[in-house]
Amino acid sequence: MAQEFDRRSFLARSALTASGIAVAGGATGLLGEGIAGAVQTNGPGRNGVSTKKPKRGGSLTIGLNAEEQGFNPTTGRFDTAGFVIARTVFDPLMIINGSGKAVPYLAESITSNTDFTKWTVTLRPNLLFQDGTPCDGAALLQNFEAQYNSALVGLAIKPLIDSFDQTGPLSVVINTKNPWSTLPVSLAEQQICFVAAPSMLNAPNGGTDHPIGTGPFTFKEWVPNSHYTGVANEKYWRAGLPYLSQITFKPIPDDQARAQALQAGTIDMMHTTDPTSIKSFKGNRQWGYTNNVGKMVGSPNLNLIMLNTAEAPFDDLLARQVVATGTNAQQYSTVIDQGVCAPVNGIYQPGSPYYSSVPYPKYNQSKAKSLAQQYAKKHGSALSFTSNIVAAPQSVRQGEWFQQVMKNIGVKVSLKQVQQNTLINDALFGTFQATAWSQFGGMVPDLNYPWMSAATVGKSGISINMARNDDPQIQDDFLKGMANPIGSSASVAAFKNINQRLAVDLPYIWLDRTTWALVANSKVQNWANPKTPSGTHALGQDQGTWWITQAWIS
Repeated sequence: MAQEFDRRSFLARSALTASGIAVAGGATGLLGEGIAGAVQTNGPGRNGVSTKKPKRGGSLTIGLNAEEQGFNPTTGRFDTAGFVIARTVFDPLMIINGSGKAVPYLAESITSNTDFTKWTVTLRPNLLFQDGTPCDGAALLQNFEAQYNSALVGLAIKPLIDSFDQTGPLSVVINTKNPWSTLPVSLAEQQICFVAAPSMLNAPNGGTDHPIGTGPFTFKEWVPNSHYTGVANEKYWRAGLPYLSQITFKPIPDDQARAQALQAGTIDMMHTTDPTSIKSFKGNRQWGYTNNVGKMVGSPNLNLIMLNTAEAPFDDLLARQVVATGTNAQQYSTVIDQGVCAPVNGIYQPGSPYYSSVPYPKYNQSKAKSLAQQYAKKHGSALSFTSNIVAAPQSVRQGEWFQQVMKNIGVKVSLKQVQQNTLINDALFGTFQATAWSQFGGMVPDLNYPWMSAATVGKSGISINMARNDDPQIQDDFLKGMANPIGSSASVAAFKNINQRLAVDLPYIWLDRTTWALVANSKVQNWANPKTPSGTHALGQDQGTWWITQAWIS
């Protein structure tokens, strides 16, 4: 689905001990769903991993699935494309390693008290932003406070974070409102992980059109709807990196046009969720290729229909039951996603420690028709609604399929084609009834707290619980899961229950898991082989994002 919203926006057994957690060259343990990195590749030499001596110089052009509205991590609405770009100009405080654990990156260490309510983040010494100013405790505090006071990002973190205190020249303490055992993962995976220069944050527009960070590539220019270009940061703090001299990103929302641009040599690399493109490039050794099919670290993004439960008709559970019962996820997987993506019925998949059988309605056309008749009798008219879709060929096909399956049960669906940014804004402001959507993957379940908690339901204006599903039990289960060490029986039980509640509330009509693929021409080397600052392997692909710092051109 092109209409994705990255859950990172804004924002093995556990190694946690009764004395608290210390991450200083160590890691926050995760209970993942599989192995790290790509699951399927085009084999040695075409898997994005190279052991050859890197060559310096050269320019890399990458095709992305969307354009951004700006690049300020404290105010932006980053989608997957936004995260790919952000990782070149900014650095994260933490990074997910190849085992699925959060380890230090820009931070030198992160430590907590015994109940996970005070986290001390200490930066590496002698860090400089690309404008030559120090990346220190004062800069970190300014970033945290800007995020907290942001009209958008603040909605995600204020329910969880109480305050920040600078406690040293390189250290800031994060005071949380409730125990939060996996906070380091958010400082690797969520938008709040990036640290921008104070000069950028102090600019009249927050520097959103001229980002300044500590990352491997310094901003050169941005021409909206054309390209974003960065050049190598000659004073990058990671010695010897990057290898490339320049990197350019081109937004190409149309999946087939992006694939054709790669084949024509207009771009060197791309990401995609398009089944036709995936089937075309997979197994073709002309191309470097990886995807995330099968078991993976964390949970995958999911394709779904999101319903606005705060407005008619979906403020009535019966309407949601009609749509859920009448939607054939297996058929969607086969017909629309060509069997590339496995059908789902919840946020966790078989093999996950959080997965269990859920009471989500099974597809039953006859029952759906009966429920639709009950709705019509109750309300005096047949169920009808408008569903937003992105104005792109694959999205239109998805929408027309949904429109037909609803027609088959006596429900009228009108399709509204919009640009991806508009679709996201409509969801945030609640100006929708139903919308095609892709979201909810993550390293740990609580990364979905902002999107599913009752505490983040906006009564007016912006709501980052965009389905507006106001279920206090889900919020309680999130807090219970976060308060206990990840992987503990108490944590697993709490997160399992969230999936159970979603199957009853039905704010989301589940379709299938999102398959992300990365494809590159044969000259692009080592793009799937990132390393942490300590030299260990980092996660190569994460829901359509990847690291370009270590890539080079042969």
